[in-house]
Amino acid sequence: MKLAVTITTSNVEGSLPLALLAGSFGRRLQAAARLGYDGVELMVLRPEEVNTAAVRAQVAAHGLAIAAIASGGIAAVDKLTLLAADAETSRRAVARLHALIDCAAQLGAPFVTLGSFRGQLKLAGGQCARVGLVDQLRAAAEHAAQQNVRLLVEPLNRYETDIVYTAAEGLELIDEVQHSHLGLLLDTFHANIEEPALDTCFRQAMAAGRLWHVHLGDSNRLAPGQGHLDFGRIVATLQAIGYAGYLSAELLARPDPDTAAALTASYMRRLLGHDAPPAQALPGKGT
Repeated sequence: MKLAVTITTSNVEGSLPLALLAGSFGRRLQAAARLGYDGVELMVLRPEEVNTAAVRAQVAAHGLAIAAIASGGIAAVDKLTLLAADAETSRRAVARLHALIDCAAQLGAPFVTLGSFRGQLKLAGGQCARVGLVDQLRAAAEHAAQQNVRLLVEPLNRYETDIVYTAAEGLELIDEVQHSHLGLLLDTFHANIEEPALDTCFRQAMAAGRLWHVHLGDSNRLAPGQGHLDFGRIVATLQAIGYAGYLSAELLARPDPDTAAALTASYMRRLLGHDAPPAQALPGKGT
């Protein structure tokens, strides 16, 4: 398994919830590499503003890979979601998703995540809106397939969504969409709230061939080791079922973005049996 850390792209001003590492884009990449991360998950707001050639070159220059493109910032900042109160907002969200897929393809990223960007049924008229979401996801998955990109449905906890809380519910939605380029992203923070047992949900998703990405966050959504989750058991389960993808840190930037990223890297590398990177200070934030 490989480790990734979630950061924003260079065109995003300010910080976004759940994005780690501070400073310029180059400084964040340098810090990620020094901490021993294998890749970065990029939070993208407006895909058309991303200089994909430059970003791809910068990431590669630091010996990193792009693990996924995250869509959650679009919902948080631009208030665009697939399930929306009006048709125009939904239409704009669909267009943004297709642009995000194109951006991922240009960056060489394998996945685009779909968590809060899905929206909520209650905003879109209730359960009848689910049919529309299924159609949107099917069309987006087909567009993604043409670009060699895959989409990731992320189950969220009951306080953040009203559709898809668990791996089982995610698999049900995937079955409705019926497309090979739609899989699951399981987040340890959300799963701890909604799943009867974390071991079971990982095994269920893997058995279905749909466990493609994992987000890391402890029970309090802080760095692993700062809450009550047994990450040793989580890692052992993932190893036992043959998961070889990314474990991506998407968590609260506390006590600060750099410390959260450093705590995650050191704790998870130890559990994974990775050699610790050479001890060195993180680059200055103006780098």
